[in-house]
Amino acid sequence: MLPHLKGVFMLRASIIFFVIGILSMIFGAYNIAGVSVEIGKLLLLIFVTLAIVGAIISWLSPRPRS
Repeated sequence: MLPHLKGVFMLRASIIFFVIGILSMIFGAYNIAGVSVEIGKLLLLIFVTLAIVGAIISWLSPRPRS
């Protein structure tokens, strides 16, 4: 996997888990819905944390002069 696509994969996975949670709640599988939503929240938290850390590191790193 390409390094610049890791964040996109994590965001996509969290959205998929939220959708699974919503669908399983509609169909009455509340245990699966709870687990899916918790996994989705965890992945979203990791994505946002890595995005913020990446933005701060990019902002603080010196830029090469042309």
